[in-house]
Amino acid sequence: MLKFIEKYKIYVVYFPLSLYWLLIFTLTTLPSSKLPEVKINDKIEHFLAYFGLSVLLGLTLFTQNKSKLLKKGYYIISVFIVAFYGAVDEIHQLYVPGRFCDINDWLADFVGAIIGSIVVYLFIYVSKVKGNKEYIS
Repeated sequence: MLKFIEKYKIYVVYFPLSLYWLLIFTLTTLPSSKLPEVKINDKIEHFLAYFGLSVLLGLTLFTQNKSKLLKKGYYIISVFIVAFYGAVDEIHQLYVPGRFCDINDWLADFVGAIIGSIVVYLFIYVSKVKGNKEYIS
């Protein structure tokens, strides 16, 4: 699976990351009155949104070949970038009608970033082990 992702990274990682990030930005820029009503907890929404962003960004950093530093530290760097973006996004919402800056929303973003990064790390680790035929079934 990892070889497939690396081979088609533009279609399965880069493009989806761009669309997903644009979607998050668009949704957080809309006034609260314009948002569809979702029947799950606000913190779960934040967790899931930033979990997905962290997964896509982690895969992007891992599959890129321009920077060895980004490739090697993809899991930590993705957490920092996503957490920073979550903080900036919360501050940005101070200027959106009906939206608020909430530290608890940012904490949900941060936890989503961490868990997403862990999932990507484990996926890559298991894929590498299986690829090296060291995987014990």
